[in-house]
Amino acid sequence: MRNFHLPGRSEVLATEGMCATSHPLAAQAALDILKSGGNAMDAAISGAVLLGICEPQMTGLGGDCFVLYNRPGETKIRALNGSGRAPAAADAQELRDAGLTSVPIGSPHAITVPGAVDAFCHLSETEGRLELGAILQPAIHYAERGVPVAPRVAFDWIPGAEALQGAARNHYLIHGRVPSVGQMFRAPRQAEVLHRIARQGRDAFYTGEVAEDMVASLNAMGGCHTVEDFAATRCMETEPVSGEYKGLELLEHPPNGQGATAILMLNILSHFDIAAMDPLGSERVHIEAEAAKLAYDARNRFIADPDHTARMEHFLAPETAARLAALIDPKRAMPAAAPLTEAVHKDTVYITVVDRDRMAVSLIYSIYHSFGSGIASEKFGILLQNRGAGFTLEPGHPNELAGGKRPMHTIIPGFLRENGRISMPFGVMGGAYQPNGHARFLTNLADAGMGLQAAIDAPRAFADGGMLKVEQGYSDKVRQQLADLGHRVEVPPAPIGGAQAIRIRDNGTLEGASDPRKDGCALGY
Repeated sequence: MRNFHLPGRSEVLATEGMCATSHPLAAQAALDILKSGGNAMDAAISGAVLLGICEPQMTGLGGDCFVLYNRPGETKIRALNGSGRAPAAADAQELRDAGLTSVPIGSPHAITVPGAVDAFCHLSETEGRLELGAILQPAIHYAERGVPVAPRVAFDWIPGAEALQGAARNHYLIHGRVPSVGQMFRAPRQAEVLHRIARQGRDAFYTGEVAEDMVASLNAMGGCHTVEDFAATRCMETEPVSGEYKGLELLEHPPNGQGATAILMLNILSHFDIAAMDPLGSERVHIEAEAAKLAYDARNRFIADPDHTARMEHFLAPETAARLAALIDPKRAMPAAAPLTEAVHKDTVYITVVDRDRMAVSLIYSIYHSFGSGIASEKFGILLQNRGAGFTLEPGHPNELAGGKRPMHTIIPGFLRENGRISMPFGVMGGAYQPNGHARFLTNLADAGMGLQAAIDAPRAFADGGMLKVEQGYSDKVRQQLADLGHRVEVPPAPIGGAQAIRIRDNGTLEGASDPRKDGCALGY
């Protein structure tokens, strides 16, 4: 139980349904969908699409999604890959011949075809109860009427606006300026697109005028995208990957998502007595940072488009983790491994919903960097993701850029089962941090014995790009101890990531928690 003398928030408890996400308007919209007869999938899609209006720097119709979910009465977790592909004409050699060593993040070369809209329409049809129009109505309403800009959104908008170029500046600035807290942001042209999707389904986005607007805008900037690339976009049903940590079964979305990295990291950490360490001490941060360096280096070598990924059994094998754990020196930091995928971001939204039938949805949705590529379609203002920056240009690498391939993705929804029982959909936003965030969240629960909200609130650290980023919640003494171990320590200007979770207790009660690093909340009824 938390100390009620100190600032903080309690877990939210409810019985009929719950949503936890990073913006309160989206959480409320999801609950309204549940109360109107929709199920958890209807509510999650409705809230997610609205998040693209509430947090446009984080996500939108031009992005991708991954989803984990169960059907009512089932303990089987299903996975849906809603990530798009590179245009058919994409060619890594062309970029190498131009002298490039990575895919430029603000160029058409980085833009993969958006996959989320197709995924949402598919899930609505196969898993939902309500008509698509009812699901999209909250987003249409707020796109037309406007959303008051929330504090964390305004904070992120300032540096993110530097990426906006061309038409995107007209659609995502107000009179040429970044909006301030409380100022109204409207997206009337996106509302028009949502109206069309509500009436005609996914074809309204991937064919016809909307798709032609995206293709023409990209081609005008040197892109090689075609209307055929957009029309061919299809989501893919797949199977989760899983691992065990101290009685918790962690289920992750398979490649091209990086979820397996969280399982490998936990497998490495299982070789150390994390429970005996000070939860806020330097020893734990050091071991976790070293495990992250090793797990992320493996990620960069192996994870790619599922059609090009092999050796996942080796990646998740206990023997692999044991050999990696043996490389960790408890008294000295190792040099950071050189990443093969250089592009790192921290801009994503996550939503989880559980309904009265205990269908649970874990959904993550992103345009990659802040405001994605910074390129928006001219007429409708669809901000296009730069997921292609997740490719490498290294010849022969499984994640090498090529036409029709999906890039390695950082976004990962999470799910826990205990003794075969579905116990928790959860997610940790924060770009590359996400596998580390999943591992930290689980060790907070299993090793430190923290409550759900405390496990989310606790300070974070992340070994990233040769630096050890340590949040302000750690003491100066801890930071000095980490520096003495050889880490290059810095306090990041923004907090690391954001998390949401809903625990389904043994008695059926729902318990929700939401990260104070974001504007959102958990709501139930």
